[in-house]
Amino acid sequence: MTKNAPVTIKDIAQALNISASTVSRALRGMPEIHPETRQAVLQLAQQLDYQPNQLAKSLVKSRTKTIGVILPTLSYYFFSSVLNSIEEAAMQAGYSVVVCQTNESYLREVAQIQNLLNSQVEGFIISLARDTQHFDHINRLLRKQIPVVIFDRYDESLETSKVIVDNKLAAFKATEHLIENGCQRLGCLAGPPSLLISNQRLDGFREALQKYNLPYTDRYIFHSDFTPENTIMQALNMMSLPQPPDGILTMSDRIAFSTMYAFKQKGIKIPEDVAVVSFNNEPTCIYLSPSLTSVNQPIQEMGAQVVRLLLKQLESEHNTPETITLSTQLMVRESSMLSSKKFA
Repeated sequence: MTKNAPVTIKDIAQALNISASTVSRALRGMPEIHPETRQAVLQLAQQLDYQPNQLAKSLVKSRTKTIGVILPTLSYYFFSSVLNSIEEAAMQAGYSVVVCQTNESYLREVAQIQNLLNSQVEGFIISLARDTQHFDHINRLLRKQIPVVIFDRYDESLETSKVIVDNKLAAFKATEHLIENGCQRLGCLAGPPSLLISNQRLDGFREALQKYNLPYTDRYIFHSDFTPENTIMQALNMMSLPQPPDGILTMSDRIAFSTMYAFKQKGIKIPEDVAVVSFNNEPTCIYLSPSLTSVNQPIQEMGAQVVRLLLKQLESEHNTPETITLSTQLMVRESSMLSSKKFA
């Protein structure tokens, strides 16, 4: 067996010094196979992570022309919009899309991958769940040479193609905008500590403070699990500090929406008391009062590039993982424009 190559019936047969046909019949539970032989075959198959290559069998007969897409949730504008772009690009290439949600659950992510394998999809497009910290289920796909492309939420250890943005640079520019508009005490409402893109944005936040010789302290960093209830609690805890921040970077518009709601209920004015900058640039941002400054990500391009990379893998036997890093743009609106007050 070569490194990362899928385990075959021949590999099991060679290891047990029996014929491939005997292994095949044992795996299918044929009655003519001696029970001890069947047990040895099943035990080694499990040990070597063998699975019948249903995808290969399907491709021999006919292409399924189906892509599996696994998303944390469709309730977020970002993911539903990327999905629209993925479906459009896939349809133009003659593929259909099967979509599964993980609801931010690692266990559900593992189960959905298996469900899609059973449905014989030809490849996977994945954005990791909030709770995913182990990647055996994805590495298993890679070992079986099943095409995988990951976007937005990823892990650096995964040797697969990715479509991402420069989260660190985007957060740096967003924080710099707050500083240049007069903020001196900067806080950050981050995502879960285990989420890579949140930590990258936190790194950009920290670097901006360092550039302008402003203090970075952990007491101004709060982590949200993305739920409105938790976000509201964390935002109000931040503003209850003896010297609350006068500028906040939030990890997503969903976090920002809950934060702005909480501040309004408590009479905390934006941007007069505290300026707010966010990520994702959902359409709702322009309709809020005040309108929300947010980092725009190239959603349509992200979806198109994800499909392009996956099709490239499907059409070639030999592929080197690629990482495409897309540019972002800070859309400045009322929630962060306090210059006139600070310097009047």
